[in-house]
Amino acid sequence: MGNCLPTTTSSSNKAAAAALPIDTLFKFPSPPPALPPGGGFSTGEIDLGGLQLRQVTSFHKIWSDLGATFLEPSNIPDGFSMLGCYAQPNNQPLFGWVLVAKTDATDQTGQILNQPTDYTLINSEAPYFWLPTPPDGFRAVGLVVTASPEKPPLDKIGCFRSDFTDEAESESLIWGNANGDFNVYGLRPKTRGSKAKSVSVGTFTVQGNAVGLSCLLNNTSILSAMPNLAQIEAVFRSYAPFIYFHPDEIYLPSSVNWYFSNGALLYKRGEELNPVQIEPDGSNLPQGGSNDGSYWLDLPVEPLRASEVKKGDLESAEAYLHVKPVLGGSGTDIQVWIFYPFNGPATAKVGVIDRIPLGKIGAHVGDWEHVTLRISNFDGILRRVYFAEHSGGRWVDASQLEFSGGGNRFVGYSSLNGHATYAAAGVVMQGGGSAGIRNDTARSAMVMDTAARVAVVAAAGEGVVVEEPPWLNYYRKWGPTRNHDRVEEVKRLERLVPASLKGQLDKVVKALPAELFGEDGPTGPKMKNYWDGDER
Repeated sequence: MGNCLPTTTSSSNKAAAAALPIDTLFKFPSPPPALPPGGGFSTGEIDLGGLQLRQVTSFHKIWSDLGATFLEPSNIPDGFSMLGCYAQPNNQPLFGWVLVAKTDATDQTGQILNQPTDYTLINSEAPYFWLPTPPDGFRAVGLVVTASPEKPPLDKIGCFRSDFTDEAESESLIWGNANGDFNVYGLRPKTRGSKAKSVSVGTFTVQGNAVGLSCLLNNTSILSAMPNLAQIEAVFRSYAPFIYFHPDEIYLPSSVNWYFSNGALLYKRGEELNPVQIEPDGSNLPQGGSNDGSYWLDLPVEPLRASEVKKGDLESAEAYLHVKPVLGGSGTDIQVWIFYPFNGPATAKVGVIDRIPLGKIGAHVGDWEHVTLRISNFDGILRRVYFAEHSGGRWVDASQLEFSGGGNRFVGYSSLNGHATYAAAGVVMQGGGSAGIRNDTARSAMVMDTAARVAVVAAAGEGVVVEEPPWLNYYRKWGPTRNHDRVEEVKRLERLVPASLKGQLDKVVKALPAELFGEDGPTGPKMKNYWDGDER
């Protein structure tokens, strides 16, 4: 049904932006990595416990307008059933996937996959969206799209027994009709994280999942398709990011061992006058427990030495990898953690004044930042990257990344002083409009090659054993807490702007979290919500 997409390929974001509707397919600059053998990773098929899944990335175009294109999977393997159609905005080349499924003939639990008994048409104009009516005890995980109002055949799509499904929710907006009263969203599992068994199907939903679609559920081990250590290394080296720093950046990353070896100190509450020098591997740090305020780290006492340590040591900086299962074991997240000895102060923009240094506001000792590579366990291909940006962040599809070095390695940009990571260079304003906190990024000669010095510090997988460094299980703060006089800080800032802009400045300052009016060291990677949870 519909026309086949042309085989023209492109990795150019500019070409993709001009393609309305989608008429280009994304292709990585280089072929995918050759992977060492072993286990169930990148074999093309994953078993959920009697239910076999494959990932399909070829499509027939069904319908498109200037906003989005709706497609149906093509070249479905023999014996497998379509589970739903795919939708994508037109401002990027095609780089999508959906799952198809079949059941294991040896399964003794009864029929898992069944066809619908009917369809419900859920809109009255093209494109036509058809909701399968599943038999009793079964659920639908996707919609059928047609260009005409003719009802699709019943064997067009499969439904699943309810014990192989889980609750799903809408994700980002894909498309809305001209009237604005009918919206299409991506569909994802509601329960996500490294221990969750819910599997994304790659389909879409409408009106905030008002139609009640489900996702799939893995009824066996979520580790069976995870990569082994050799495969982790091969995949990461193929996609490992280059992190570029702003030309004015002073506070660069370092390895944790360099930081400890250059005078970082461990403080204990009640014994503040007797800080302890930290061993290079962190072996004398307290382990486990909780962030109870009993311990914290700080820079060397000597001012000149502290000033030097603040600057970090780019040559020693390491990429610390945390590898975990996601989406019910159908994907692998490789979190790339980077340590900075110091986070510099923030800068504001207010009206016509582009740069207002905020003094001590935003500065603190110890800074942990990360990006996350989401890898498909079906084929070992990079699908998305999460760029952490202060307390939030965003996913960027692989088709929208900037690549460097002639291969498949992508680029990230670290913001000046604050080290939030972005997919493109430029200025991102927190607060929006003409007033807010600046996040400046730009390419310079200072760059961290994350493939140059890599350490896998934690990983999950069948037969995967990683010795975690002691510092990873230090659950207290990596910097001290020092409060500044908020009133005095605000008065100082007001002296930097004309009276006509003080109102805008006041809005910016009031929007800042209270903890920015002081130094508040962060906790380490294991204490972050997204260590075990999803990035969003």
